[in-house]
Amino acid sequence: MKPSKHLIFALFALAISQPTLAAPQPLDRVAVQINDGIVLESEITNMIDTVKANAKAANQSLPSDSALRTQVIERLILTRLQLQMASRIGLNIGDLQLDQAIENIAREQKMSVAQMQQKIESEGLSFSQYREQLREEITLGEIQRIQVQRRIQVSPQEITSLVKLIQEQGMKDVEYQIGHILIDVPNNPTSEQLEASSKRANIVLERLKSGEDFRRTAIASSSGPKALEGGIWDYMNINEMPTLFAEVINGAKMGDIIGPIKSGAGFHIIKIMDARGLQTKEIEEVRARHILLKPSPILSEDRAKAMLEQFLKQIRSGEAKFEDLARQYSEDPGSATKGGELGWAEPSIYVPEFAQTLNSLKNDQISEPFRTTHGWHITQLEERRKTDATDQFNSNRAHQLIFRRKFNEELQNWLDEMRSDAYIEIFQPETNRG
Repeated sequence: MKPSKHLIFALFALAISQPTLAAPQPLDRVAVQINDGIVLESEITNMIDTVKANAKAANQSLPSDSALRTQVIERLILTRLQLQMASRIGLNIGDLQLDQAIENIAREQKMSVAQMQQKIESEGLSFSQYREQLREEITLGEIQRIQVQRRIQVSPQEITSLVKLIQEQGMKDVEYQIGHILIDVPNNPTSEQLEASSKRANIVLERLKSGEDFRRTAIASSSGPKALEGGIWDYMNINEMPTLFAEVINGAKMGDIIGPIKSGAGFHIIKIMDARGLQTKEIEEVRARHILLKPSPILSEDRAKAMLEQFLKQIRSGEAKFEDLARQYSEDPGSATKGGELGWAEPSIYVPEFAQTLNSLKNDQISEPFRTTHGWHITQLEERRKTDATDQFNSNRAHQLIFRRKFNEELQNWLDEMRSDAYIEIFQPETNRG
């Protein structure tokens, strides 16, 4: 049974019914209904304006306004579905955690929070808008990590095979920038639907081969996860890119267009946009330890933070040792028994706030209390080291590469499943209605 739209439009009907002496103002309208939530026309307009501004700055052409609108609506639908999922599981990025993230970003940019705020406002964005955008970005990253990570299994056999392959062949010292266009097919498609999608894919392929701009074509035609970015993926080594990409990249040259390739999602067209030598021959690893306290109905946010501040005083005064407090109080079962020790790892394997905090510390320095989605932490950076990412590949690094590849694949599967299970209705703009 479809959700009733009466409640959605009630507020707008009430507004219309109120007498006013002011000049009439155009009312915002509901453009999309997504389960029990909505997307307003103003949100679509704002995102379209942002995409156009970015394209102008990059001297990038765009498809028609209607094609761009379709892609923007799709991005907003997927964003809203993820935020609804975050709300259902109680994932909330509080102001304390948000403040911590802003401080970390400012520190990375070598400026104070006040300086960063001034810079943001000089670019025409209010700091409160920036805060809410960042809150949404952190929420999306966390809900993806929580929901997708549990879908991924990396077997010892996969790790052993990749380590052996790298030892035999050496790590491919090339990173590729991939352009990707997906012509999707419906769930359980008929032969006619498959044929129609195949024809669309071949038309797109011919346009690209005749010289049409790839990014513009992707925005207009692709149903892939990077469509609104012109189908462009960040640089990836062949061992960490999605399997579909990796299988067709070998032997390809820059500028090659490959496809259409059939998969369960539809027909894929891939272009080698650029290739470069690995930018980082060495990887930096850190050895750290931490104490984690998880807020609960019994332990408030403020109390958890205050306890960690007290631990800091005890450690710095010599009254207590970090490892002893970790064993007694830390709620991280994997590290508490080891005195909070996390072992050697790349900082990027941790949640962003934890990684950013580690990157800001010097050897032996202990952080101030900070919040992540796991709870409140203090962490101590014990050592840093650099390891050769090409010659001394170890199982941890192999695991990370396999995990990243599977994460990209499973993220898209999860988004597709959420979208297919959702109630979505797109209302046509007034000017287009018959």
